[in-house]
Amino acid sequence: MDLFDVLTLVGGLCLFLFGMELMGQALERRAGSALRTVLGKLTTRKLMGFLTGLAVTAVIQSSSATTVMVVGFVNSGLMSLTQAINVIMGANVGTTVTAWLLSLGGINGDSLVLQLLKPTSFTPVLALIGIILYMFCKGSKKKDTGVILLGFATLMFGMDTMSGAVSGLREVPAFQQLFVMFTNPIMGVLAGAILTAVIQSSSASVGILQALAVTGQVSYGAAIPIIMGQNIGTCITAILSCIGANKNAKRAAVVHLSFNVIGTIVWLTIFWVIKANLSPALLGESATMAGIAISHSIFNILCTAMLLPCSGLLEKLAHKLVPDAKEPEAVSELDERLFATPALALERCREVAAEMAGCAVNCMRDAIATLDNYTPELAERVRAGEERSDHYEDILGSYLVKLSALSISESDSAEAAMLLKAIGDFERISDHSVNVLESVEEMRQKELSLSDKAKAELKVITDAVLEIMTLSLQAFTEGDAEALSAVEPLEQVIDGLKEKLRSQHILRLQQGDCTMEVGFVWSDLLTNLERTSDHCSNVAGGILDLHSHNMNIHENLRAIKADEGAYKELFAAYQQKYALA
Repeated sequence: MDLFDVLTLVGGLCLFLFGMELMGQALERRAGSALRTVLGKLTTRKLMGFLTGLAVTAVIQSSSATTVMVVGFVNSGLMSLTQAINVIMGANVGTTVTAWLLSLGGINGDSLVLQLLKPTSFTPVLALIGIILYMFCKGSKKKDTGVILLGFATLMFGMDTMSGAVSGLREVPAFQQLFVMFTNPIMGVLAGAILTAVIQSSSASVGILQALAVTGQVSYGAAIPIIMGQNIGTCITAILSCIGANKNAKRAAVVHLSFNVIGTIVWLTIFWVIKANLSPALLGESATMAGIAISHSIFNILCTAMLLPCSGLLEKLAHKLVPDAKEPEAVSELDERLFATPALALERCREVAAEMAGCAVNCMRDAIATLDNYTPELAERVRAGEERSDHYEDILGSYLVKLSALSISESDSAEAAMLLKAIGDFERISDHSVNVLESVEEMRQKELSLSDKAKAELKVITDAVLEIMTLSLQAFTEGDAEALSAVEPLEQVIDGLKEKLRSQHILRLQQGDCTMEVGFVWSDLLTNLERTSDHCSNVAGGILDLHSHNMNIHENLRAIKADEGAYKELFAAYQQKYALA
């Protein structure tokens, strides 16, 4: 093996790792909504959690990414430690899919069927389809599908290049001696663990082992301990990801490490006993690509079969190794570990934004309640709600900006933009609630009061504002299409009410039924209530933009009004409902 073979090996390894990363990222984007559905159905049942971990890892081709996701979920409070344990075990089995795909490179035979199954036969076709989808299609899903095919073709080409570069090592005595050394199970485990820890992917390290197997110098006696060590090495990613996380997230990483270490110790001991006492001829035979894939699958399935029934004991062990702190920990609302899977990070943003929406709407409801029943406790609740809304806007805004900078699909990017707009509107609603409260407090301090007529009129517009907030909240948090269609006509009715109430107040001023001081407060109240309805309309418009794939809110609102029958009917119904006496 000369210098050029070494360079070819390095180039093949780089292409292999790049192709795996490229394919994994595109798979995550393409399967984003499916991942949300799968994780949304997750329960505490062991089998369901196991199958979830298996399915997600099989889709994104990385147990490390799944485990980092799980650590992020636990840290964000989205998943309990009990659920996480089952998912982690499923991820260990799901990662074996990659080895089976790579084992196709070891197919030999002259028949047409076998030749067509070889990657060198079909990857050029996949690459051609992939580049056509990527370069000539406009839809993000089609482009992502193209990237998946290109990534797969790249990693298979890298695999083939590595295999060709190392084939000459079969005649090198030093290489033969190296794998003789790895027949010592402890050395094999260490080698597998170190290699996997360095490249942070057990799938990639198994692929490298499969590429070396073409030399014929890798026996099953050397390959099996290396495979066991690879399962330990892959834990480094989860361990690094839990730095700075809460106790439960650290326990999830500890469970991942404990699962693989215990499984390796038990089955390595059994392997050693069998090797020492029975000396099976199989262990001296040269491993094949398919043989390594089989060994990898059997080891992970045996570990899971042994430890899945004992998940409760693993949880207790994690609690022993990571004891509870004396002070209770605050649960992180948004965790950047979820950026490993942007679609799921966006799902978490949606949940936190829904919490913020409820907070802002309740804030205004409390402020309106102070008009008739002011108490210091209610006033304090309004101000606390406004501060909480500000906090939500800060963390969500910065998180969504960082998320938008990642490689995400067009639909996810549009949703992130909608959420950014919506949280700004909800934050402003909470600001207006404080303004309403301050108007009430000003009247109390100056001992001002509204006339009975003014109180009755104010009741009409506040009821309308309470309803439009409820409608916009339902549309935002539940996707209620009926509530969404009702927001804009009600907002137009509230705009008209504001103008009428201002005119009515001017008449009272002229007749001496009201003072100028009360007039200023009245004007402020109407402005804050009407602007609250404007922000509700903005939220509804943002949702319409997202559904229509058009970020022009004014155009979408015009489209609603263009539906003469439905819009006019709702508008007339609200005019009648909120008519002034």
